[in-house]
Amino acid sequence: MTRALIVIDVQESFRARPLWETISNPKIGQQVDRLVRLARQAGELVVWVLHSEPGSGDVFDPALGHVRLMEELERRDGEPLIHKTSHNAFTTTNLQQLLMERGIHELTVCGIRTEQCVETTTRVASDFGYQVTFVIDATATNPIPHRDAPAGQSVAELLADPRTLGAEEVIRRTEYALAGRFATIATVDQLEAAAGPGA
Repeated sequence: MTRALIVIDVQESFRARPLWETISNPKIGQQVDRLVRLARQAGELVVWVLHSEPGSGDVFDPALGHVRLMEELERRDGEPLIHKTSHNAFTTTNLQQLLMERGIHELTVCGIRTEQCVETTTRVASDFGYQVTFVIDATATNPIPHRDAPAGQSVAELLADPRTLGAEEVIRRTEYALAGRFATIATVDQLEAAAGPGA
């Protein structure tokens, strides 16, 4: 086993935010579950990552109960669960040590948000020498406000602002930025097809 699937921040915290109604892929949990099944069938390590901001009082504060896997996902015994407090999954965790101890050289990454925690983890992993596959349709994100947009915009205001960068454009730009530099871009269908019948 030299490959691991890293599932990043596919957690109920995001569903607890009003912004969830703008998510690019509301069925992200189903896509991720397909990848998890593929990894398990291949005998690969599955690593679950949750974003946590203790004491923040928001949806990422573990005290509020939202920092848990989305309900359609199930972690098995023996599959590591790590909590991060930075954008990438390495800086504030023991992920690098965990992967090195298991002789992992290749990573498949997926999760929320495409351009933030998933992309940042991919870039750091690439710099560490891992071969990374970024599963573009097993990621999700939201529209991004312009840097000069007022703080505390409502969802309606965000969507009405012509300067807002739409979620699909964010995903497209992420794909272009990563491909051939930091990762191989793939879809869930492609990975299932490569795994062959019965996957």
